[in-house]
Amino acid sequence: MSIQEKIKNVALAPLVGALMASAAWADQIPLTVSASAPSEVPASVSDGGFKIAVVRQLNVGDVYQAWITGVQEEAEKLGVELSIFNADGDNAKQALQLQQAVAEGPDAIVIGWGFGDSLQAGLEAASAAGIPVVASNASIEASDSVTLVNQSEHLMMEGIMQQMQSDMGGAVAGDMIYVYVAGYRPLDLRDEIWRKWKDANPGINEVAQIGVVNANTAAETANQAIAALQANPDTVAIVAPYDEFTKGATLAIQELGLEDKVKAYGMDISTADISVMIADKSPWVATATTDMKNFGRISLRVAAGEATDAYEGNNLEIPPLVITRDDLISNGVTNVDQLGEAFPGLSTPGLALAPWMN
Repeated sequence: MSIQEKIKNVALAPLVGALMASAAWADQIPLTVSASAPSEVPASVSDGGFKIAVVRQLNVGDVYQAWITGVQEEAEKLGVELSIFNADGDNAKQALQLQQAVAEGPDAIVIGWGFGDSLQAGLEAASAAGIPVVASNASIEASDSVTLVNQSEHLMMEGIMQQMQSDMGGAVAGDMIYVYVAGYRPLDLRDEIWRKWKDANPGINEVAQIGVVNANTAAETANQAIAALQANPDTVAIVAPYDEFTKGATLAIQELGLEDKVKAYGMDISTADISVMIADKSPWVATATTDMKNFGRISLRVAAGEATDAYEGNNLEIPPLVITRDDLISNGVTNVDQLGEAFPGLSTPGLALAPWMN
């Protein structure tokens, strides 16, 4: 069976736009609940008609469905009406939908994924209308009118490197293949930590850097990884900090029968990822992740809080967990719906919780 055929059997999540292009991330101030935040449910909420628009660039696949489910659950809890726009990965369509959302006059807007360049006109319109915007996993700059909600990329990369250190008995060393493509915010932030670890651990020998981001990311990463492994037979690990990279790295290791010699360290999680990790003799031994349903809940919560003057600051990072292959197997986890029960640390119900939300 070819690599491309194996990729199809893994049931990969959508790829295009799953990563976000880099932006100038200046003017970020950590989000905190304001001392003056209302303690009672504001009249704008309790009287009904409190509305938040959600403008999604991506809406098909495990990750995106989990995120919107979290948004919907939190909206129901807080008594929020939702108006949901789905752009199906079309940047121009999302830009138009953002303008349409602004015209509806909601109390706040949540942008799920997307790019600041194409959304700039809509962001300016929202600002002019006094509508707060929450950018969730989107390549948009923080500002007085835009609040960012993201997973902590630095902590995620630190997590898998610490797990590697533990797996190696305390000394991180050996020939390693690194999967990285510059120009994407999460990958660039994760790369900062990789370079820090290389500087601090001279035993790490990066024998090859590979990677591609396109509609066939996992398949092409697998082909590149096969070539890199064949050229570097002493490789002990592939550091692949994006789940599509990790799927490709895993398939390459399996294709060459190197499961007992080479381990893959990845990032993110979905039902498809879990099936790869728990498969017999899988070399994907650890991933760092947040829970996308929890991510959605927090995104909606922050939007509701911004609309009711509950916060100070404009940047919130969600802490991740490191989950190992052994963790998944010992807890009998086979899909993302079982993650929350097995790993309660993925849920952060107190994060960005304004007093009135209780």
